[in-house]
Amino acid sequence: MTNAAIITAAGRGSRAGGDRPKQWQALAGKPVLQHTLDVFRASARFSTLVVTIHPDDRADAVQLGPDVILVEGGATRAESVKNALEHLESMQISRVFIHDGARPLVTPALLDQLHAALDQSAAAAPALMVTDALWRGERGRVSGVQDRAGLYRAQTPQAFHFAPILAAHRAHPGHAADDVEVARAAGIEVAIVAGEADNIKITLPQDFDQAAQILTMRAQRDKAMDIRLGNGFDVHAFCAGDHVWLCGVKIPHSQGLLGHSDADVGMHALTDALYGALALGDIGQHFPPSDPQWKGAESHIFLAHAMEQARAQGFTLGNADVTLICERPKIGPHAPAMRAALAQIMGVDMGRVSVKATTSEKLGFTGREEGIAALATATLVKT
Repeated sequence: MTNAAIITAAGRGSRAGGDRPKQWQALAGKPVLQHTLDVFRASARFSTLVVTIHPDDRADAVQLGPDVILVEGGATRAESVKNALEHLESMQISRVFIHDGARPLVTPALLDQLHAALDQSAAAAPALMVTDALWRGERGRVSGVQDRAGLYRAQTPQAFHFAPILAAHRAHPGHAADDVEVARAAGIEVAIVAGEADNIKITLPQDFDQAAQILTMRAQRDKAMDIRLGNGFDVHAFCAGDHVWLCGVKIPHSQGLLGHSDADVGMHALTDALYGALALGDIGQHFPPSDPQWKGAESHIFLAHAMEQARAQGFTLGNADVTLICERPKIGPHAPAMRAALAQIMGVDMGRVSVKATTSEKLGFTGREEGIAALATATLVKT
C-alpha cells in the first residue's frame, strides 16, 4: 500500500491580508505551508508529498525540501487537485490524502483515523458537528433560522482510494468546494470521522494569532508533560520459615521466602518498575547483593529510595499496580493492608496503588508452591 499526500497551495488567499499569499506568510518562525508539510512528514505514512503551487511562488516552493513534488495548480482548487492526481497516476499510488496548505494544525492522530477509515470505505473526511444556532441574514438583519440537525463543518485532509477519486475529478465539470463534493458527484460514499477543533483553516488576518496561540500551547504541553512507564518482575523461592513479607505486610505462613534482604517479592518488583520508568537500572545496581550491609535489609529502604529518585527528577506517581502470583498464602484478605503499606512508603494516596493476586493454575514453580513471583507496573508523571 502506497500513500500520497496532495497539499493545495496555489491560491492567493487575499482575505488573510499581508503582502504575500497566506501559505507563505510566517507562523511561529516559518511559513504556514512548512508547518503543514512537517505534520505529514512526521506521520511516516506517506511515500510521496505533492504541493500544488502558483507559478509565481516557485522560488519559495523550492525551499520546501527535496522530498516535495511541485505541481502547478489551475484556476480553481478542483483543477489544481486534478493536476496533482494526474501527475501521480503513474506512481502506483493506493491512497491519497488531499489537504489545504493553510491548515497547519492537523495532527498525525487525525491522519491515522482517516487511514483506518479507508480500510472500510472508499473515502473518508473529517468534520465537526454544527452545534451553534444557525441564522439566515439579509442586509445585516436576521431573516430566518436554519435547522442544524445533520449539519457538519467540513475539514481536510480528505482521504480517498486513488483510482476512484482520479476518475471522479476527470469526470467533474469544474468548480467544487472540496474533494468530497467531487467524490459525491461521482457516487463515491464518504465516511465521516471526527474532526479536530484546532484544525483551523487560516482565512482571515486574526486566524494567524489563533494558530500561533495553538502552536504555543502545544509546545508548552509537550514540554511540560513527561509520562514514564516502568515494569518490574521478581521471583523468590520458598525456604524454611513461619512467615513471608509481601508488599510490606508480614503474613504468617508455613514457609519463608529466600533472599538476600527480607525477600519481599512484591516490593522488589515495584521498586524495579520505578527504577525502570526512570531508566535507572534495577535494585541490584543500587543495592548490590554482594554488599553485606544489605543482607536482611527491609525492602521499604529500596522502594523509598526509588521514589526519592523519582521526586528528585520532578516526577510524581501516577499509579502503581502489583500482581502477586502464588497458590498460597491467600492474598485477598491482606491486599488492603498491602496497598496502605506501599502507599505510605511511597508517600502517595492509597487510591494510586493496586495490589492483586492470581494463581498459575497449579502450573510451573508457583503452581508447585516452590516460590512466589510478582509483576509490577508504575507510571510516573512530570508536570
